[in-house]
This record gives sequence, C-alpha cells and structure tokens, in this order.
Amino acid sequence: TPIMEGIVNLHHDLMFFLCIISIFVSWMLGRTLWHFERKQNLTPSSTTHGTLIEIIWTVTPAIILLIIAVPSFSLLYAMDEIISPAITIKTLGHQWYWSYEYSDYANEDGEVINFDSYMVPEEDLEKGQLRLLEVDNRMVVPINTHIRIIVTGADVLHSWAVPSLGVKCDAIPGRLNQASLFIKREGIYYG
Repeated sequence: TPIMEGIVNLHHDLMFFLCIISIFVSWMLGRTLWHFERKQNLTPSSTTHGTLIEIIWTVTPAIILLIIAVPSFSLLYAMDEIISPAITIKTLGHQWYWSYEYSDYANEDGEVINFDSYMVPEEDLEKGQLRLLEVDNRMVVPINTHIRIIVTGADVLHSWAVPSLGVKCDAIPGRLNQASLFIKREGIYYG
C-alpha cells in the first residue's frame, strides 16, 4: 500500500540520520579521548563555558528533529485520511476467530455477504502453509480500490493487523474503529 511504502521510506530516511549522527558522535568521543588523555595533554584546560558550542549543540538537534518531524507528520495524517471508499468491510473480532461482512454487496435475496474466518489448526496444515497465520476463509479484496475496514470486538480486545500493508487497528467491544486500504498489487497478505 502507499502507506507501507511511506513507512519504509521514513524508516530508511531515519536510519540515514541515525548513521550520520552515530558516526559523528563516535568520532567526537574518540577525538576527545585521544586529545585529552593525561599523556597527550599535561596541562588541563580550565575552560568552563563555551557559549558558541552550547548554542550549536542545542540548536543542531532541534533542527534535525524538525527535519524528521515534517515527513513523519505527513505520514501520520495520510494514515488517518479516509477517502471515499468503494468498499466497506465490517470486521468483528471474536475470541478465537474473525467475522467479515461486505455490507456494500448483497445477493439476490438481499442478504449481505458475511462469513467467519477461523485459524487452521496445526494438525490440519498442508505443506507450505504458515502456522498460526492460515485461515479457512480468507478476506478477499480488490486491488487499486479504496477500501474502508470498520473494526470492532464482540467480546474481548483484539488487534486487526496486516503488517505488510501497514495497517493495524484495535478491535474494542462497543467501539467502531476504521482503517483504510489501497492495495497496489495482488497477493496473499498475512496478519
């Protein structure tokens, strides 16, 4: 999803900043240990304040945090943005399974499409299936379509999450939470 791409790009940008900062701090620490060792510097410095250096080491991290904040805020707002969805899927978390309802679509009798999705027991797994991730009825959604997921819990707290799509939504009994998806390529996504 575009959200997951944004999360990955933000991670790579932050790692770049972290690597540069780590290298610079390590270099400063090594230089300080080398130049202020007793054998290298027989007369210790009596300097107690350096106004310019204190301003620099206060302002520079603040600027770096502002540079990091701009893309992270835009990503947070993009995650909460709900565009007019083509499909709304109601997701109800039960203690041992999930229930899905495609409320925008109905059969010829006027009944909406709904089904339960149970985890496949370990002894029933076929070769190549993933333990604790395979279900008997998968939720099927189209690609290149705006999808709204409405999540709630029936009995206890749950978390409806698909990490590879960059979505995680808490299912709380008595409360409706929503998440949006826009899947760019087809595949099987586990969560």
